[in-house]
Order: sequence, then C-alpha cells, then structure tokens
Amino acid sequence: MRVVLEEESLRDGLQGESRLFSLAEKLQLVRLLVNAGFRRLQLGSFVNPRSVPQMANTDVLVSLARKAFPDLLCTALVLNEKGLERAVRCGLDHVSMSVSVSDSHSLRNVGRPAAEALESMIGLIAVAVVGGSRVRAGVQCAFGCAYEGTVSEATVLAAVEQMAAAGASEINLADTTGMAHPLQVKRLVAKVRAACPEVELSLHFHDTRGLGLLNMYAGFEAGVRLFDVAAGGLGGCPFVPGASGNVASEDAVHLLHGMGVDTGIDLPLVCRAVEYIEKLLDRPLPGRMCRVLSSVPAGEDKPGF
Repeated sequence: MRVVLEEESLRDGLQGESRLFSLAEKLQLVRLLVNAGFRRLQLGSFVNPRSVPQMANTDVLVSLARKAFPDLLCTALVLNEKGLERAVRCGLDHVSMSVSVSDSHSLRNVGRPAAEALESMIGLIAVAVVGGSRVRAGVQCAFGCAYEGTVSEATVLAAVEQMAAAGASEINLADTTGMAHPLQVKRLVAKVRAACPEVELSLHFHDTRGLGLLNMYAGFEAGVRLFDVAAGGLGGCPFVPGASGNVASEDAVHLLHGMGVDTGIDLPLVCRAVEYIEKLLDRPLPGRMCRVLSSVPAGEDKPGF
C-alpha cells in the first residue's frame, strides 16, 4: 500500500513568512525535499508579488526545478487568468486552483463573495483543461470557517461537483481553519467520493487545534491516498485568526511508516530539510519527529524510526 504526500512548504509554508527566501535558497530546499524522496512539490503561487512578495520568483523556480528534476511533479497555485498565463509560459502542466466556500473567508482572501469566486474559478478550470493542463481544484474552508462556523456539506458538495464537471481531475478538501474532526472527515470524504467517484481526492489539513494527524488518519481510513504536508509544520492562512501550519511532513511520514504504509520518503532526510528551514528562519518549527530523532545520542540505534 502506498500514499503520496505533496510537499507544500515552498508555497503554503512560506507565503506568510516575512523573511524572504532567495531563489537559491528555495532551489536548495527543493533539492533537499527531492533527495528525501518527495516526488510531488507545490513550488509556489502565481499571484501579484506586491501582495505576496515571497512568491515573486515562482516562474523561475518552476523552470529550474523542472529542468533539474524531470521526474518531479511540479505544481503551483493559480487563482486568476494572469496566473494561468504565467504557469503555462514557464512550462507547468499541473496547476492547483482553489476557492473558498465561506463568504467571510473568500472576501478576506480574494475580495469576492464565495459564489462569485466559485463561478470565476469554474471558468478558469475549463480554460486550463482545454489548454492541456491537469487541474487540482481545491475547496477552502471545507470543514468550517473561523468567521462563520459550520459550513454545510451541501455547499461543499455543490462546489466539488461543479469543479469536477469543469474538468478538474483531482479535488482537494482543505481544512483551512483547522476546525475538522475525524468523524467529520470520514463523513465528507464518503460523500465526495460517492458524488464524484471518477475524480481523485486529496486532503489538506492545518494543525491549528492539534488534530491534523488524527484527521489525516481518518482520511486514510476513508480511502484517501493523497495528502498535503509541509516540512516542519510550516505554514498557515494569513486570513484565519490563530491559524497554525500544515501537518508536518516528518510527522506524517512517521505515522504512515509506523502503519506499514509506503511513502517512498526517508525520514532523516526530511529532517535535514526541516533543519535547513529552521536555520534560515532562526526559529524552531512545530513538527515533532525531528526533535525526537535529534534527542537520540549519535551512534545509538533509533528503534521505531
């Protein structure tokens, strides 16, 4: 049995960091993650660099990463027509497009009500697919909104069905606010798979309330085999109060390997990537397993790792 982990530290992880990473630093992080065994990386987003300065060099990074690692599935976030044009120009044929199903979050994130943003995104998905791109369509706040509370499953399902009909080959349910719980995850996954059985499903969890790994496990039990992670647990939505990072890559790898699930990823090598990020940011990251591994004295066996 195998699970694929998409590493998102270069996009979701860095987007809110004030310390800007140079192109060379980002490329070195790509190398470390690829060496650790990741074969699917979200390298950035094609957004206005004045709004998100950290993403200013995404075009060049994509081009360099595709050339250096031809077997790597490179992807990036696209939110509008200009972003799609940039993605196509640098040779990207796999894009992530996401929209919030919460009005309050959507207004803060893209300045548009959820229904309006969804309508626009459906059109953009169709354009991308006709142009030859593979599209992962994401539903933000799929498990709840920090401003509005509960988000109805009917609203999520309606968005999913419309994006799948527009040509998205993968649907990503995002717990943007970290409000999901395991039973909710299982229930929504089952409903989405029943509604769109032909579309691959992936999950994106934030660990805001400490349930990230539990929710990942619930998704795994429900049959999902593709999850988003970020080295060290880096990340968080700038438009969500108190939001923390994604599920830490190293913690997810440890969980899955402990269950006998293959990821193709080397845990100690993931920790090298985490150490690199921590050095650049000059602070520890919230992921757990790198600290666990570093606490074992050199030369001693590391049972269970």
